[in-house]
Amino acid sequence: QVQLVESGGGLVQAGGSLKLSCGASGRPFSTVAMGWFRQAPGREREFVAAIRRTTYTTNSASYADSVKGRFTISGDNNKSTVFLQMNRLNSEDTAVYYCAAKRLGRRGGILRSDDYDYWGQGTQVTVSS
Repeated sequence: QVQLVESGGGLVQAGGSLKLSCGASGRPFSTVAMGWFRQAPGREREFVAAIRRTTYTTNSASYADSVKGRFTISGDNNKSTVFLQMNRLNSEDTAVYYCAAKRLGRRGGILRSDDYDYWGQGTQVTVSS
């Protein structure tokens, strides 16, 4: 059973920074993409950022418009690890953040929840104004 484990959430003041981490519990596995989604109270889960494998050692990154220029995603699809550096946080970023992994060999997009096969339990990020 594959499990993803997130860490790094917490409470931060507006304008501050946090870094989220995600990895597989147990033995790492190869993925074609890893991403971050978030869900605020009363809202649907939304895409934040993802890295898609382009070659064995390189990835391309995609971001939601709302986080471009503030968030940076990095990671290793060969080790099922992904990080999200979040800068200049604001109250609109308050949400539970979920890590997701798309298994190697699966085709399709990376922007939708159903593009992914495995999910973490979520980590709360709260930005105080």
